[in-house]
Amino acid sequence: MEAKDLFDIKMVFSNIPDILRFLPVTMELAVGAMIFSLVFGLLIALIRMKRIRVLSQIAVLFISVIRGTPILVQLYVTYYGIPMFLKYLNIKNGTAYNVNNVPGIIYAFVALAINESAFNAEIIRASLQSVDKGQIEAAHSLGMTYFQVLRRIILPEAIEVALPSLGNSFIGLIKGTSLAFTCAVVEMTAQGRIIAGRNFRYFEVYCSLAIIYWVITIIIERIIKLLEKKMAIPEQIVETGKEGDVA
Repeated sequence: MEAKDLFDIKMVFSNIPDILRFLPVTMELAVGAMIFSLVFGLLIALIRMKRIRVLSQIAVLFISVIRGTPILVQLYVTYYGIPMFLKYLNIKNGTAYNVNNVPGIIYAFVALAINESAFNAEIIRASLQSVDKGQIEAAHSLGMTYFQVLRRIILPEAIEVALPSLGNSFIGLIKGTSLAFTCAVVEMTAQGRIIAGRNFRYFEVYCSLAIIYWVITIIIERIIKLLEKKMAIPEQIVETGKEGDVA
């Protein structure tokens, strides 16, 4: 038995181009779910901060349930639950809509977006609360409405605080798309499983996937660091004395 019969390093790199053909599906899921989760997460965070009756309690329950259950379970619940609900609506309304026509990527998107929104809601809420209340009070004294203060003062400062955590969430979301195969979505990990099923070289295929996800993570981390530098508020330079002064 030769060494390549146990592990073929060439196969690890030869698998990468075939797997990368499904990178757009992975990124489409991740970016779409992240955008939705930011909007929905901001709404949940504002509801909790304003302590709106009933809605605030629903938001707390939602966050608790989503954060307390595995994403894999949520994917299965979405994949099997939404068609059941649509069939119920068909029976109730007497329509003949075929729920089997709904693409699996829709179910994966819904599950990933809802899961991410529960975590991002807490990140956003903590970031909003970190803004100096004195600035908010000063803005109100100038006659600004709450939404004007939110748009001009709170959000710009909160985004800078939340960016590192949201970046980590996005990286986790990209890796979480590897579970989308449970909804019959062929993304990078699903394609890897298909390749491994053909040649039975599972170890090499999963090494290929590990390299791809690792490189994507590095790229996203660099982008986030660049955004942090661009959005950072320059520190005020305190002059301790004029140039040429003699003690």
